[in-house]
Amino acid sequence: MNAWITTPITADLIHGAGEMEPTEHGLRPHRLPARARAQTPDPQLHMAEAQPSGVRISFRTRSTAVELEALASRRAYVGLSARPPGVYDLLVDGALTGQGTMPGGNLLTIDMASGTTEHSTGPTGTVSFTGLPDTDKNVEIWLPHNEATELVALRTDAPITPLTGDGRPVWLHHGSSISQGSDAASPSTTWPALAATHAGVELVNLGLGGSALLDPFTARTLRDTPADLISVKIGINLVNTDLMRMRAFTPAVHGFLDTIRDGHPSTPLLVISPIHCPIHEDTPGPGAFDLEALQEGLVKFKATGDPAERAAGKMTLRLIRDELTRIVRQRAATDANLHYLDGLDLYGEADAADHPLPDRLHPDAATHLIMGERFAKLAFADSHPFAVSIRSRP
Repeated sequence: MNAWITTPITADLIHGAGEMEPTEHGLRPHRLPARARAQTPDPQLHMAEAQPSGVRISFRTRSTAVELEALASRRAYVGLSARPPGVYDLLVDGALTGQGTMPGGNLLTIDMASGTTEHSTGPTGTVSFTGLPDTDKNVEIWLPHNEATELVALRTDAPITPLTGDGRPVWLHHGSSISQGSDAASPSTTWPALAATHAGVELVNLGLGGSALLDPFTARTLRDTPADLISVKIGINLVNTDLMRMRAFTPAVHGFLDTIRDGHPSTPLLVISPIHCPIHEDTPGPGAFDLEALQEGLVKFKATGDPAERAAGKMTLRLIRDELTRIVRQRAATDANLHYLDGLDLYGEADAADHPLPDRLHPDAATHLIMGERFAKLAFADSHPFAVSIRSRP
């Protein structure tokens, strides 16, 4: 191996991030801009948007070895088994070639029973990939979808040049933790990442765990992000946070879509309703940790609302699907590029029998594979909403 070459990590090497924040260690990728982050104190959103789902370091090189130094920030929960560290995926010419985890890092320990937290600091670490072919190739390092990171140094044994999108359409997607990739095996195998690979598009993933809440600042971020294709998956977080009633939901959806259209007046825009989730199909939120399962060391969720409260406007997934269908049908009369996809076509009641949600809320790694393949067919294939834009690009 030749001597290491250290290349400064700059914005032209980063794909899928909304903003790069300088820190004392290096650069922290964000998926929401600072202006948006300043408009809410919600720690859940701040945690989710700093986890770089869909963000990758992309370059072309003859290097046979690659090292990335970074500082991870992880979470642990009192009484539960340690969470596995986030995975870094190495793709060479689009194929998954290597995986690694980052040693060291900071740790936030959360006591869900008392609501207290404890923070400890740790050192930077390095993930290494060796034995790469000694040929010119496209290399991507996909950053973990489920832990924050600060990028410190990128080292190779041959010079690198940044990768461009090569004219591929940019697909901008927004959704909940399911879109962010909760319980996926690795960052390049979340369902949006897999769908993007199948379709040959550039992914910008604005899936925000627990935070797909029709926030105006999220709509403005979607409005201001360059994109050729846009999808928004709406519903599950609104139910499991019990954030609003149907009276507020309908105009909020219209306002969210109006804001996106202010920046993307004719871009294909796909509204996706929730996938099947038995605990919330007919039972309103809020959702909560199942404390009995927690005592057994298991993370499971339950719905705590009363189905009778639907009459007062409390929302369930079934009601949200019906209303989203109506809203899109109404708007599509004057917006030919607005489309609807039933989330049950991605994961429905029959799927729940074969691939139950392990914690009653999030799909497992195998189900991400299924959903990614299905979305690619339902959105990008001929005669489907994104097909024309794919064909029209150079």
